[in-house]
Amino acid sequence: MNPKTNKKPTQPKIPNIMNQIVIAIFIFMAITVAYTFFTKKGDDVKKMAISDVAKSVVDGTIEKITVSGGDINIDFKDKTKGIAKKELESSLSETLYNYGVTPAQITSTPIEIKTESGFMYWILSILPFLLPVFLIMFLFWMLTRQAKGQGMQAFTFGQSKARITDPDDKNNKVTFKDVAGAKEAKEELKEIVDFLKNPKKFLDIGARIPKGVLLTGQPGTGKTLLARAVAGEAEVPFFHLSGSEFVEMFVGVGASRVRDLFKMAKKAAPSIVFIDEIDAVGRVRGTGVGGGNDEREQTLNQILVEMDGFEPNEKVIVMAATNRGDVLDPALLRPGRFDRRVLLDLPDRKDREDILAIHSRKKPFAEDVNLKVIAERTPGFSGADLFSIMNEGAILAAREDRKKIAQFDLVRSIEKVMMGPERKSHLLSKQEKEITAYHEAGHALVASVLPHADPVHKVSIVSRGSAGGYTLKLPLEERRLQSKKEFLDDIAMSLGGYVAEEMVFGDITTGPSNDLQVATSLARAMVTRWGMSSEIGPIALESDGGRTMFGQGVNDKEYSERVSALIDGEVSKIMNNAFAVAKQVLTEKRKVLDAIASKLIEVETLEQAEYNEIIVANGIVPKKRKK
Repeated sequence: MNPKTNKKPTQPKIPNIMNQIVIAIFIFMAITVAYTFFTKKGDDVKKMAISDVAKSVVDGTIEKITVSGGDINIDFKDKTKGIAKKELESSLSETLYNYGVTPAQITSTPIEIKTESGFMYWILSILPFLLPVFLIMFLFWMLTRQAKGQGMQAFTFGQSKARITDPDDKNNKVTFKDVAGAKEAKEELKEIVDFLKNPKKFLDIGARIPKGVLLTGQPGTGKTLLARAVAGEAEVPFFHLSGSEFVEMFVGVGASRVRDLFKMAKKAAPSIVFIDEIDAVGRVRGTGVGGGNDEREQTLNQILVEMDGFEPNEKVIVMAATNRGDVLDPALLRPGRFDRRVLLDLPDRKDREDILAIHSRKKPFAEDVNLKVIAERTPGFSGADLFSIMNEGAILAAREDRKKIAQFDLVRSIEKVMMGPERKSHLLSKQEKEITAYHEAGHALVASVLPHADPVHKVSIVSRGSAGGYTLKLPLEERRLQSKKEFLDDIAMSLGGYVAEEMVFGDITTGPSNDLQVATSLARAMVTRWGMSSEIGPIALESDGGRTMFGQGVNDKEYSERVSALIDGEVSKIMNNAFAVAKQVLTEKRKVLDAIASKLIEVETLEQAEYNEIIVANGIVPKKRKK
């Protein structure tokens, strides 16, 4: 461990301790001032000897004498006051008599004996002794409070940190009506809801409801939302926490938290336990991935034990979510634990329209808003992306002081979510603007000419995010499968900007860097994952995550150096062929390329209708949706 990192946590404590010491001193001074205020005598009180008191009694100048313990308070007839001390073992009358005062003179002077008692008397008596003790205890508490918050909280490490959603909480309640799309997933989960509501129907026929449900899918597809909807439909307590919340620096803490979590769930049964991102603790054991953390493996072992120990009548359902189901331990997925797996796909066009409708419930729309058009322009967007689009559209409208959201706001928000906000302050020079215009025109023209590329919807040289310009192309229809021809045309389209720069300016800039990365990754995936290479053949050499298969390490290879060289050769072959295709298209259509680039330099942005006018005028037929 780096010694420098050990010093960092202790550095902020020094000023905190100094502040606490200053506060303690200030409080001590305030208590001292208050004590002095309550115990001090007035400045007009004259201190007297007992002999002077006796003389005043003889002279008859005293109006009243008050005796309080060893203090003698004198009120004179001239409205002045005095104070004197007497002997505690003798009375005032005896003391005055010893000083020559006759009994008649003593009797003629009003004398009041006040017995000191009560709460304030005892407080003022013992406060000088207790005040230093209290000050030391307070200072010690202030100095140790921070250490207590860090070190002594180890006693609570074993307690579960699950967040509980009560079924009666109407504000946070989610039902299936709040979840659009995912029809098959909701059908699977309705059985869980039915079991929690009416378990007797299943138990009487000998059926056993799944103990665990694993929700898998890409980020943002609604796994957590769907789990909350199950709890809302069943109206049962919902225990929610992340897999990373089990793991701490102390071995055994995660297992203790698992036991505490399931103990609470069993007490609240019927209930649902939801573990988000379970791959944080549920990865395959014994592969060395994750640093061989014993704490993580003990936590996983405890989860396996708790799930296997359920009785059929306990009515506790365990739900978990992950977007990396391929890395989970097989023992976690076996029948009897997570024996039901629900896959959540990205929504199709109809589902996207329904999701947009849900997210627009409380948003005022203008008359021109058409959610169907927005759904068509967002293929591949998840539910979270669609929520972000609606939210960004509302923000854009509010920023321009409008009360309703227009269609233009939603269209702009799509591009903002995809590529980031417009960088209007990023002004291009005349030469940079011309290079960017030809670069984007090269992308668009190659996509319009090649038969298997998607049609162009928008071309812009306005900077967004890290991109100096962009070409937006969208498929004509929803598709789950892509062919080799479509991939090859996509790679050629990605190289269109590179080829256009080299052809027109005789030089290459850094602009195509991202295009080259995307195209090369796609070409490599064609060779190593999808068997689209005639030289390599139908062999999968890498998994979807980019790492090798069968649980091996990240840097391990399941193929030889000869095969690696073949892969590199095939990737280079695909890229060179795509480069040749793009160059042929742009060479033959150079006139169209100049026309598109000139219009972009003039207006900076071309929508689909304006772009189609240019290519139609030059003999290129735009792609249309098949009937």
